[in-house]
Amino acid sequence: MKAIRFHQFGGPEVLKYEDAPDPELRKDQVLVRVRACALNHLDLWVRKGLPGVKLPHINGSDIAGEVAAVGEYVLSVRPGQRVLLAPMVYCNHCEQCTAGQQSLCRAFTVLGNGMDGGDAEFIAIPEVNVIPIPASMTFEQAAAVPLVFLTAWHMLVARCYIRPGQTVLVLAGGSGVGSAAIQIAKLFGCTVIATAGDDRKLERSRELGADFVINHYQQKIGDEVRRVTNKGMCDIVFEHVGAATWQESMKSLKPGGSLVTCGATSGPEASFDIRFLFARQLSFLGSYMGTMADLHQVLKQVFQGRLKPVLDTTFPLKDAAAAHRHLESKEQFGKVVLVV
Repeated sequence: MKAIRFHQFGGPEVLKYEDAPDPELRKDQVLVRVRACALNHLDLWVRKGLPGVKLPHINGSDIAGEVAAVGEYVLSVRPGQRVLLAPMVYCNHCEQCTAGQQSLCRAFTVLGNGMDGGDAEFIAIPEVNVIPIPASMTFEQAAAVPLVFLTAWHMLVARCYIRPGQTVLVLAGGSGVGSAAIQIAKLFGCTVIATAGDDRKLERSRELGADFVINHYQQKIGDEVRRVTNKGMCDIVFEHVGAATWQESMKSLKPGGSLVTCGATSGPEASFDIRFLFARQLSFLGSYMGTMADLHQVLKQVFQGRLKPVLDTTFPLKDAAAAHRHLESKEQFGKVVLVV
């Protein structure tokens, strides 16, 4: 099969469109012919070098395609079905997995990180990962959904217990996970403040439902939050930028508020005055992907049209290096998708 692989860590130039071995299908697996695979910032970090990544490697966490073949133990799907894939793998038999907390499993990893992903013509995957999609959804739309909507749903619903009437600050609303968070917060009847770095992204954030927008390059986030909320501040800060926004994110919280984070795009180092944490009774929450229950809950909303995948642009698989450069440029709004 054809695939995008890299044999050494580095910039986009290490990505090679080349022949790779076809996947070997186990009896409990499904062989999927990949039609679309969306990019995430994880793809950039893996390409640059993360511990445990074995070379040569195939990136790609967000996968949609058609069932090409099934192992003899597989009963839930059949060849020809249009599907998307849950973007993670786990042992499925430990205490955490059997309790439905798959993202706490010690064997938990993300497709395209701890194992080869979907930047290829085929992938073999456990049956539990394979989820049929409605006929109304294109492969590109389906590929734009799994990782970011799962992550945002887990952050807001499972970690923060989001409630109607709350005020939610979404950092980087133009990112894949940010554009998902805006929609989820509005689905729950919340007031949403979104940040972005240019007028185009600010307007697109408004179109997704943001009630207020902040240019995080030109305005102080905390000051603007104070102004638009009439000093009421935020119940939830949806953080995934890291060092560049951490202080302003903390300033944006009301007493008893929660800051939830799933990433550190601008850097992993953050500091704060512990007295500020306990005196204002704040909650700082970590979140990593989510559970299969989270995924099925959010997909129900997507399939019924209440939440919509946001596509920025598509590239042919062979142009994966150009797609990586586009994502690194920070010019995109929503998801960048490779068409296989």
